[in-house]
Amino acid sequence: MKKILHFDDDAIIAMDKRYRANFINSVTGYKSANLIGTISKDDHENLAIFSSITHIGSNPAMLGFIMRPTTVPRHTYTNIKATRSFTVNHINTEIVLPSHQTAAAYEENVSEFDATGLETEYLNNWSAPFVKQAHIKIACEYVNEYKIEENETILMIGAVKGVTLPDNCLQEDGWIDLETSMGVAINGLDAYAFPKIIDRFSYAKPDKLPTSIKK
Repeated sequence: MKKILHFDDDAIIAMDKRYRANFINSVTGYKSANLIGTISKDDHENLAIFSSITHIGSNPAMLGFIMRPTTVPRHTYTNIKATRSFTVNHINTEIVLPSHQTAAAYEENVSEFDATGLETEYLNNWSAPFVKQAHIKIACEYVNEYKIEENETILMIGAVKGVTLPDNCLQEDGWIDLETSMGVAINGLDAYAFPKIIDRFSYAKPDKLPTSIKK
């Protein structure tokens, strides 16, 4: 029989800093894996990995992500505030290692594109750089930010201004098949997984069980 472990808040607080970071970052489950591309006013390109990007709304189309406290230089934050534009690029199975490397603390004048071998791509007159090797790419415009007082992180909100993706990933009903695009997910801080679709279901209603709509 498997042994069941329990950790109360005192036990969590008492954990080693790195152990606690791994524990809490993985306990909530798989997260999205994306690269945010920006450019400074001085044309320094920047690329950083984020696992907190989430859907905010579809009408209007918006997404959000968490920015860590700006008590140290945050080039992504500085660039977005200066230019009001950024890109979100899905990480796929072919670019996991260089994507992870973008988390390194490079100097402001060092482009993570150059340092990791990922290539820049400028599309549809958007000012911020995309990742050429990414299969799904989103152009975003800065909308607002909200400081989370409890830990001084920042919720950044962006408007979706354009989406580029392969045609074989887009289904007739507007659903995007991330398995076909080879998109990966992040488990914790440093583990990457390739999810497999189990099923898709019809719209849930109180008086009827959903049925499978997976093709």
